[in-house]
Amino acid sequence: MKTKVKELRTRAKMTQQQLADLVHVSARTIISIEKEQYSPSLMLAYRLAEVFNTTVEDLCCLEENKKLEDERYEKN
Repeated sequence: MKTKVKELRTRAKMTQQQLADLVHVSARTIISIEKEQYSPSLMLAYRLAEVFNTTVEDLCCLEENKKLEDERYEKN
């Protein structure tokens, strides 16, 4: 799932470890989210959104991800 985590983290001049510490996960989890290899749980997405003063919808690009998923279902 596409997110804005990397974009927001780098804009905040924060390391992956610093962000991980703030949201109580490992740096590996942040790395996996940024590489779109892992979708954060709702609670983790909420914690990340709080850190960056944004919404879960914006952080997780929910509108864009929904459109992509809908397109995949329509093709089948």
